[in-house]
Amino acid sequence: MDEAAELGVLEASRLLARRSLSAAELTEACLTRIRERDGEHSHDGDPASINAWVRVYEEDARAAAAAADDRLTRGDAPPLCGIPIGLKDLYAVAGKPLTASSLVLDDVPRRDCDAWASLSAAGMVLLGHLHTHEFACGGTTDQVGNPWALERSAGGSSGGSGAALASRQVPAATGTDTAGSLRIPSAECGTSTVKPTRGLLSIRGIVPLAPSFDHPGPMARTVADCEPLLAALSATEPPGERRPLRRYAVSPRIADLDPDVAEGFERSVAALPGERVEPPPPSARLDVLDDFFDLVLTEMLAYHRRFDGRRDDYRFSNRARLEHAERRAMTAEEYVALQAGRAEDTGAWCDWLAEHRIDAVVEPTIPIVAPLRGSGYDEPFGDVDDLSLTHYWDWTGFPVVALPSGVGARSGLPTSVSLIGAPGADWDVLAWGTALQAELGTVSP
Repeated sequence: MDEAAELGVLEASRLLARRSLSAAELTEACLTRIRERDGEHSHDGDPASINAWVRVYEEDARAAAAAADDRLTRGDAPPLCGIPIGLKDLYAVAGKPLTASSLVLDDVPRRDCDAWASLSAAGMVLLGHLHTHEFACGGTTDQVGNPWALERSAGGSSGGSGAALASRQVPAATGTDTAGSLRIPSAECGTSTVKPTRGLLSIRGIVPLAPSFDHPGPMARTVADCEPLLAALSATEPPGERRPLRRYAVSPRIADLDPDVAEGFERSVAALPGERVEPPPPSARLDVLDDFFDLVLTEMLAYHRRFDGRRDDYRFSNRARLEHAERRAMTAEEYVALQAGRAEDTGAWCDWLAEHRIDAVVEPTIPIVAPLRGSGYDEPFGDVDDLSLTHYWDWTGFPVVALPSGVGARSGLPTSVSLIGAPGADWDVLAWGTALQAELGTVSP
């Protein structure tokens, strides 16, 4: 049954429901694949390993699979029952270690985070915790190797999730997104994700980076596989009818692109249905990176004050980011003013979409292909290229679907495209992403 590890969420769900496949068989196939492909599990990683997993809970996973099979046999199981999943090492699971891929945090939560509580109630089988860039503060996860080329970055901060999905170790995973951390690893590993509208999903029990920006979300190999995961996470029944994509605009924020990314983007735009419109840009500021960092790092500092006596245990880049926030010393008045400006920008985009009847904005997910692995913890702001496009949609909180746009002819690495919708349009954006993926296809290393 080793080939069962190749199944996506929807494929596996259909087989489980028909009892053509058991949850125990599927779980065992994934555990075998982890042993075969992930390499050595370690804090720092090594050049010869993917190292997606911080911890694998084999016996717990087998017990959960057995319980899922009982539920499936009774015939009252929800669609995700028996599907294996990996959680980013920010998601609290009662009684399991929680470390944020850091030497600083060593917690054993007494209760599940809300997100895992929802997925667990749906009968999903937890395989383990996946590596993140330390405390999710970075666009790389350099202890993790990219399955497309181990010397390349798997992206961040949910790099373990992207790498585990791309290497067919698990069909589903979770991540978080504060500056692009769901979308960057999806782009660099050739997988798919949805960053929901900010506030749709609870962040309670998830280790924070910057709470006013943080978005939990699902990751999978296809956009279609993300939909039942988002439904379970949000406790929402997806609507049967979706709006068609009638009008879209190419983002006014696109600057220099890697040639492979540019070609993938052109291919994606050509495959979109509906009318392309070209109105003047919105009145919102299009460059907010300095203000973005001020807010995110101030919120980060507030959480990390509890570890002030442990600064030497952080990786260099995070220690430097915290020190930068201390030197910046933002006042409460400045903080409120920046948040007010953020709200104005968000409103201006909402007005622009409504005025021009634009359903979606299309944009390359990231302007580069996966960079060489290894420097993300050495430079505190060395990942700006990775997040230069993605961070903006955390600023506004809009829903975004990211999916592969192909494989670069020059680099041999995946490229990615994003569809951005208005707040609350999550299910429509998922439908548009699924339709676009049907045209573009999927990619695998």
